[in-house]
Amino acid sequence: MKIVVIQGPNLNLLGHREQNIYGPMKLEEIHTQMENIAKQNKIEIEFFQSNLEGEIVDKVQECIGDADGIIINPAAYTHTSIAIRDAVAAAAMPVVEVHISNIHRREEFRSKSLIAPVCAGQIVGFGPFGYHLAMISMTQILGEIQAAKEAQKVQAEA
Repeated sequence: MKIVVIQGPNLNLLGHREQNIYGPMKLEEIHTQMENIAKQNKIEIEFFQSNLEGEIVDKVQECIGDADGIIINPAAYTHTSIAIRDAVAAAAMPVVEVHISNIHRREEFRSKSLIAPVCAGQIVGFGPFGYHLAMISMTQILGEIQAAKEAQKVQAEA
């Protein structure tokens, strides 16, 4: 199984920007923790970060046929990008949206996600631990998909 983690604009500045909102942990530290969970569960993991909307769309599209699931933090594009939303919908695979801060407790314009309606779920407000929760969620979703495929195979053979 393979999970691709896609990080949006300004997340490369974690640990430096607005620590009162996002905390002191750097993106590399979050990714290291996610790698540890992936190794424990024998899952391949890939990381991608871009400040450019089109590059994020391209990466989502590259996941089609190459990955089993996506964990995405579209950051500011959460609230504005129909293009990312459409790419996520077209990917036709489980996607979990993550936000370090609780977007529903912030400025009104941040409370609506254009991406969430086409995702399996959304995790917000747990700080960097939200990525850990996303890994658990994605592992569970992919496990259920695998079990369903195996059950179909058994039924077909019977």
